Amino acid sequence: MNNFGVRDVDVVVIGAGQAGLSAAYHLRRSGLVPDRDFVVLDHAPGPGGAWQFRWPSLTYAKVHGMHALPGMELTDADPARPSSEVIAEYFAAYEETFGLRVRRPVHVEAVREGEDGRLRVETSQGVWRTRALISGTGTWDRPFWPRYPGQELFRGRQLHTANYPGPEEFAGQRVVVVGGGASGTQHLMEIAPYAAATTWVTRRPPVFRDGEFTEEWGRAAVARVAERVRRGLPPESVVSVTDLPVNDAIRAARASGVLDRLPMFDRITESGVAWDDGRTVDADVILWATGFRAAVDHLAPLRLREPGGGIRVEGTRVVRDARIQLVGYGPSASTVGANRAGRVAVRNALRVVRGAGVRAGV
Repeated sequence: MNNFGVRDVDVVVIGAGQAGLSAAYHLRRSGLVPDRDFVVLDHAPGPGGAWQFRWPSLTYAKVHGMHALPGMELTDADPARPSSEVIAEYFAAYEETFGLRVRRPVHVEAVREGEDGRLRVETSQGVWRTRALISGTGTWDRPFWPRYPGQELFRGRQLHTANYPGPEEFAGQRVVVVGGGASGTQHLMEIAPYAAATTWVTRRPPVFRDGEFTEEWGRAAVARVAERVRRGLPPESVVSVTDLPVNDAIRAARASGVLDRLPMFDRITESGVAWDDGRTVDADVILWATGFRAAVDHLAPLRLREPGGGIRVEGTRVVRDARIQLVGYGPSASTVGANRAGRVAVRNALRVVRGAGVRAGV
């Protein structure tokens, strides 16, 4: 770790995605001064959160809802432009408008118990000591790669949604797409016109949902995820509680057979994938659209995980340590949820800073 000294602040915000920027905005509105009373640390090379790493063919028109950050609308966005560009520019303008002074690139290596009731945040640019922590690190840095027998024998290429380059690279190839979420269906529909063949496999039969996604339905979906994190279980994937929305592109892909799904294969071979019933599919590429897990390894020294494998959270407050707020985790892992979580997290963090909060277990 480089020697940048030890600095004291009231609040450290980790991550400058939707949730982190929302928290920073509300911290500033509460009267705290950036770089004096609070600091925002982000490991990415530039503004945009995880959006800056999305594949070029994911245009703004294809984004499933981008809720504006508090205090500043996203207006006049060209739907044909890559979402990575549109949202990165919006986040950059937001940081400048509100003077949030995000520090980047700063990699947070670990958060540990410090002295005098403070937390010690160890980073690639030194140590911050803080009374309260708002962690908004999302999931993009932890792509989930399932393990299957024979995976190491496959002679073709394996890649994850996190490394998806766009459809042109798969021209003339036989591609197996694994995963029943929105990314998997988008990849299939993009790749199919270029590839020699595509095969879609999922663990569970996909559930396509026609009709409007009502506010009542949305609240029910969020409540299911919130209940899991209250019980200390890992958050469910988004598609497990939202299903797949049907639009004209989905209807066309289903009619053409592109979205004909096969059950999950049992093993991987040198030349493709195979099922125990004798069925095989040859492949040049296996694309794992299998989602992401919460990027919270930096909190491991604090032993916050419950026996169920997750971190138990009430609202945004970590039950085992009230000094820590998790935003963009569980029910707040959406653009609108992240905004709300930022506001709630700041309210909770300020209680700790001002002496109203009591650390759990103490």
